[in-house]
Amino acid sequence: QVQLVESGGGLVQAGGSLRVSCAASGRTFTDYVIGWFRQAPGKEREFLGRIRWATGTPYIADSVKGRFTISRDNAKSTVYLEMSSLKPEDTAVYYCAADRLYGAYSDPSKYGYWGQGTQVTVSS
Repeated sequence: QVQLVESGGGLVQAGGSLRVSCAASGRTFTDYVIGWFRQAPGKEREFLGRIRWATGTPYIADSVKGRFTISRDNAKSTVYLEMSSLKPEDTAVYYCAADRLYGAYSDPSKYGYWGQGTQVTVSS
């Protein structure tokens, strides 16, 4: 059974940086894509980017490009979302998700496995 556990959220001042982690377990993820999403109160879940586990190739959505990066550590079975130049509008619950995907990466309904989410709050 696939399990995803996010950690590393918290309170940070505007302009600061934060790294959230997604620890994956339960199977081999070689053929999986790990996606990062966030959801603010009253808003739809927003796609931030994804990484293909086998190649480590990341893709960052235009909305956060230049501020967010995604990487993975094979030895730790962990994917990271590193965020910099944070803004109050980045405040949200951040989720990682996983599935075998070869397209439609930004559609949250395509991912079958989700973590519990971690809260990121950016103060002004």
